[in-house]
Amino acid sequence: MAMAGRIRSTLPLFNRIVRSDSLSPYSHRSTLHQTLLCPELSKNYSTASPKKEEKVKVPIAMFGGSGKYASALYLAAAKGNALDKVESELLDLVESSKRSSMFSQFTKDLTVPAKTRVKAINDICDQAKFSDITKNFLVLLAEYGRLKYIESIAKRFVELTMAHKGEVKAIVTTVIPLPPQEEKELKETLQEIIGQGKQVKLEQKIDPSILGGILVEFSQKVFDLSIKTRAKQMERFLREPVNIGPL
Repeated sequence: MAMAGRIRSTLPLFNRIVRSDSLSPYSHRSTLHQTLLCPELSKNYSTASPKKEEKVKVPIAMFGGSGKYASALYLAAAKGNALDKVESELLDLVESSKRSSMFSQFTKDLTVPAKTRVKAINDICDQAKFSDITKNFLVLLAEYGRLKYIESIAKRFVELTMAHKGEVKAIVTTVIPLPPQEEKELKETLQEIIGQGKQVKLEQKIDPSILGGILVEFSQKVFDLSIKTRAKQMERFLREPVNIGPL
């Protein structure tokens, strides 16, 4: 992706920034942090300033640290009418982290001073031309040493955007990729189960350890038809004592 390329091109900034003896002081706490502390200040994220602000809610409840951060970012992006852009920017950043061991290490290394982390993230976001919403959010994570959770936060954010669009993610695990016709039939079957008003998004995973069969996960449901699970069930059955009863 072009944006991911722009992010990777900024990675040399890390060496210069981390080694710098004098860093310009970073600004006050980000707008998103103000949003988390004072919800009424969340209107600062909106690109417009209507007299009556439209109330925005998260489509599904999120729990845990990553869920709370993702929910706060979702509200900011929704109010700024920038859900798709923010999602794309987050996923590009996560992809860049996977491809660069230096960047990945940087996000996890809490020995790097907070102001160094903030300076680096500001420079990267400027180079990648990220939106202010994404930039402010990443600055918040850098300031408080939460960059290491960016991947889990991004996953939760995607769950929120999918729920907003009425999409349901189904993870299909097999030993080998499903043929196109079988994938189509499975998707149609899941669509019938989920019903109208929602769209199934299939994600295929390859896992030789299941030995064969298929494992389908969606909407907090699991259909385990793998050979591995069947073998375990058969083993438990064979180990159970047989009660023949009186002759």
